[in-house]
Amino acid sequence: MKRFILAMATVLAVLAAPAFAQRSHPGGGPPAGHGPDSSPSMSNSHGAGSTANSSTSHGTPSDVLSHNTAIAGKIKTLTGEDAQTACGGFKNIGQCVAAAHVAKNLSIPGGFDALKAKVTGSGSVSLGKAIQTLAPDADAKAETKKANKQADDDLKESTS
Repeated sequence: MKRFILAMATVLAVLAAPAFAQRSHPGGGPPAGHGPDSSPSMSNSHGAGSTANSSTSHGTPSDVLSHNTAIAGKIKTLTGEDAQTACGGFKNIGQCVAAAHVAKNLSIPGGFDALKAKVTGSGSVSLGKAIQTLAPDADAKAETKKANKQADDDLKESTS
């Protein structure tokens, strides 16, 4: 049964992706997470089949956090930092929340800041690759998936 649900969620994600990609973007560039340097683990950090408000899950972290105090509080709890500071540099709020969950779930050496530096800094890598580097014994794919689900749940909860 779990495999069937997972398969259906995957199909929905694939079918929903073009609808998200058609929204206009400032500067004429591709949507966040859909450029040539994006990776599958980061381009869908909030779940394409999400029922979360699209302005919440797709907006810049700064825009979302200024309107959504619930998710800002969750990020502060996870990272120990002001949410605006913690999410600076992330392309969307889902990426920030997922990274915060990974750092907490795995007790990443150097914490959230080390993970953030890998994902958003110069020569940035996907969340999965950052996990492989900072927590080599962890199952990066499973941890990325778990964190993306947690982020999606947090975003849904904060908009309901």
